[in-house]
Amino acid sequence: MFTHDDVWRAIDLLARKNGLSTSALAKRAGLDATSFNKSKRITAKGRPRWPSSESLSKILRCTNTSLESFSEMVSGGDAKRTRTQIPLIGMARAGGGGYFDDSGFPAGTGWEEVSCPGVRDENAYALRITGDSMEPVYREGDIIVVSPNSLARRGDRVVVRLADGEVLAKTLARRTERQIVLDSFNPEHPRRTEALENVVWIARILWASQ
Repeated sequence: MFTHDDVWRAIDLLARKNGLSTSALAKRAGLDATSFNKSKRITAKGRPRWPSSESLSKILRCTNTSLESFSEMVSGGDAKRTRTQIPLIGMARAGGGGYFDDSGFPAGTGWEEVSCPGVRDENAYALRITGDSMEPVYREGDIIVVSPNSLARRGDRVVVRLADGEVLAKTLARRTERQIVLDSFNPEHPRRTEALENVVWIARILWASQ
């Protein structure tokens, strides 16, 4: 059995294995460049949207990938074999330009790494918390592991990258067709509402080391 998140994670992994962003993979396959964007993975009502069998066939063909290999990516077997360390990025650096690609994955090399067994997302990475907006749940210096591939739903703890480079660790309180509402765990920090056009990506928090 596989899930919606499993399939999209495998598509992201396939792109990275071929040195591509998901947009570049879509274009190479003859699809619209936005076909695999995060915004296309859920409907306006927050329901999972699955990639078509035609789209999957095209990306496998253009990357010379067998269905068996892709199925292994979906099952997480490939990630389990190849990924024992994940990149660690400071929240301050995460807000700078050039550290992420257009899908929310770390770009470049030379990151400090941390060991994180049991995380299935091959594209997962770690962030070190700065500031006090996530207290008392997360404190400054804690490390959180986030998944750009996982669908964020209401109530999930998330990391959000805004168009101006700001990176927020919050709780997703609500998502509509035009905006998201984010809550802080620290009551001294007010609820924030951001237009979706200002949101570059949202990654779900999977785990924390405290």
